Amino acid sequence: MPGHAFHEIYLHFNWHNTHDSPITPEMELPLYEAIREKCQKTPGVYAHGIGGTETHVHLVIGIEPTINISKFIGQVKGLSSFVVNHQFESHLIDWKRGYGVVSFSKHDLPWVLAYVANQKEHHRLGTVTEMLERTETDDEL
Repeated sequence: MPGHAFHEIYLHFNWHNTHDSPITPEMELPLYEAIREKCQKTPGVYAHGIGGTETHVHLVIGIEPTINISKFIGQVKGLSSFVVNHQFESHLIDWKRGYGVVSFSKHDLPWVLAYVANQKEHHRLGTVTEMLERTETDDEL
């Protein structure tokens, strides 16, 4: 299908660690590498940016229309928690059940990537973009 259909689909994801357990600076590199590797190994998924804070992760991707979004993000969350917990030999990452996903246009890709790359600064200054911070579990907070 992707060879027969024009597509320009960009998604921003965000998900939180259970009880907002801290994602430490030591955990960030293996966590982000696991997420990036899952994207690279999934045909039709193109990782553009990954970032976050000590409580949550943001992921920006381009996808082909054949991708099942909920299945893909479930696999990303499962693999990334497994990799980090295995590497650090502890139960450090336990993602909350939900996630947020927002579609956006190619025109908005640069500002979404800049937002994700500067997550810690946005949260420190209180300049977060609510639409990109919402998750399904926000009602539970």
